[in-house]
This record gives sequence, structure tokens and C-alpha cells, in this order.
Amino acid sequence: MSNFQLGLLIAGALVLILVIAGNAWNQHRNAPKRPRPDEPAVGGPGDAAALRQEPALNAAPLPEMAGGGTEPGGHIVDPRDTLDLPLPVAERRGGLDALIDAIAPITPERPVSGDAALAALPPTRRAGSKPFAVEGLNEDTQQWETPQSGRSYRHFHSGVQLANRTGALNEIEFSEFVMKTQQFADAIGATADFPDMLHEVARAKELDQFASDHDAQLTFVLRARQAAWSPGYVQQNATRAGFVPGAMPGRMVLPAAASGMPPVLTLDFDAQAAMSDDPEQTALRDVALSLDVAQVERTEQPFARLRDVAQALGEAMDGVLCDGNGTPLPAMAFDPITADLEQLYDQLDARELSAGSVLARRLFS
Repeated sequence: MSNFQLGLLIAGALVLILVIAGNAWNQHRNAPKRPRPDEPAVGGPGDAAALRQEPALNAAPLPEMAGGGTEPGGHIVDPRDTLDLPLPVAERRGGLDALIDAIAPITPERPVSGDAALAALPPTRRAGSKPFAVEGLNEDTQQWETPQSGRSYRHFHSGVQLANRTGALNEIEFSEFVMKTQQFADAIGATADFPDMLHEVARAKELDQFASDHDAQLTFVLRARQAAWSPGYVQQNATRAGFVPGAMPGRMVLPAAASGMPPVLTLDFDAQAAMSDDPEQTALRDVALSLDVAQVERTEQPFARLRDVAQALGEAMDGVLCDGNGTPLPAMAFDPITADLEQLYDQLDARELSAGSVLARRLFS
């Protein structure tokens, strides 16, 4: 073999090595980012019992800690200290309310036991697409409540919600409300006094128009600049930003300060990726950050927190914040949104439907 042939062979081998190395480097650079081994990702099957879950109205109470315990943040809790804490104040407006419900008084001929009232309740709590409820007046507290076993009631009323995100109460739904109420009244030997249907339907349309004009659900997209992310990498960084696992795969939530309230923000990514057999091999190019304005109290400053979270995640994950169409958003784009939201909050307050209140959460649902 001549020196020339030997040189060509060596040159070819070097080119082949460079090509293989380049492909390996590109594959490594473009592979989904994975969670760091020094901080395990959340959301695995073995971690489910130890993680906080998305708040829900029917969530079971947390177990009590005998002899004191430790809060999730690591602070020691002494049960004796709770004696000095102020009791939580119940929200002023809850249950049926004439502001967003059509209400029919129900007057029984004689006191009705809570057990009899419960047995007479209709099997479903909806009239069409609208929530329906029956409440009894607690003689001791003078508060309306869902009938309770072991109590006696002299006054009841039923109600159907005038509007929600499915639209306004219509004549068919009002008629179903009347039918359900009349069946309950007949079962307990009572007389029901119904409001005028046309008047309530007109109120429903006006309330629905107000709700449509003041409903704000903001969603932004955090998109990877270069390398994609694995679900575990997203979960790890979201956890550092204060998010906890949500009720559905591919969802994490930023909890509100008060227990049982809707989350301040939600972070969503591909649910199929979260449930795949090998999620760390799945590539995510973007995640969604969402704020349901009417569901979150103004004092939580949810939009300011969304901006802070988006900035923190963008820096940590090498992502850029975009609108729904994938267009990057400059920082100045958020200032007009902040001003519009402040005006929206004022308008909801003036209508006694403050963001995060029971009535607002019912109406905007």
C-alpha cells in the first residue's frame, strides 16, 4: 500500500469519526431535557400519596396529626398553638342567592324532619345544564343549609342558577326547575310559590350578557427555544416554582393561599406524554400557563404571579413566552393586560360578584 493510499484511508477514517461524533452531539443536544438526578421529579406512582392534590369542593379532610406534626414546609406544629389562632370567618354569601338564582319559597303545613326532606329531594341536582338546590332554614343559626339528618325545618326554598358558562337559563330549564320543586313540595306536604318565568328568564339573559362581557380566561404558551423537555424535567422545574400535581395527568396547579379555593394558576402539558410507558423519552416542546380570572381572588395578584412564574420557568428551562399562536411576547405586552384586569376587577366588585367569591365561582363555571 502506497503512502498516498494510506493517507486516503486515514483521512476517510477521520471523516467518518467526525460524522459519527457530530451526529451523536446533535442527538445529545436535541434530546429532551431530563430532571436532575439530585432532585427527583414529581408525579411518579410511588410519590402519589405524599403529594398535595388540586383543591376540590368534595375533597376529603386531611388527617389530623397526633401529638403535633410537621407542615409541608418543614415547620413544627404544636396543637396548643392553634388555640391562639383566629377562627376562619365564613364567607358572607353562599348557597342560593337572589343575585344569580331564581328562588321559590316552600312552606310546609307542619315542621318537616331533615330525614324526610332528604328522602324527598330529587335524584339529580341540575335543571338542564343549570345547578338546582333545595335548602332549609336552620332555626338555631337562622342560616339556610342543605337539609341535614336529625334536624327539623319549618321553611324551605329551592333555586336554579340563572346563568353559567353554558349560557342563560331558558324556559325549558325553568319548567324543569318548577317540576322538581313541585315534586319535593308534594312529598313533604308543602306549598311552593314560584317566581314569574318570563321575568326570571329575562334576568338570566341580562346576567349571562354581563358574565360574557366580563369573563377572562388567559392562556400563555412557554415554548422551548432549542432542546425539548421531558415531562419529568417540566415537573421538576414547576415544583420549584410552587406548583403541585393536579387532578389530571399532565396538569400541575399553583395552590391558593386559602385551603379549598381554586388554584391560582394551572400548568398543562400533553396528558399522553405524562401517561406514557417511558415518559422520559417523550419530547415536549411547549407547556401552557393559564389563569381563570373570575375564579381567583384579586388579593392573590394572580396575573403578577403568572408573569413571575413565566419568567422563572423561561430562564430555568430555556423557554420563551408566547401567545396562543406561538408569537413571542415582549415584556411591554403585559402592561395593557394588567390595566384591563384592574378595570375588570372593579366592575365585578361593583356587581357584587368579586373575583374568587362563591357567587363568582358559581357564575363563571
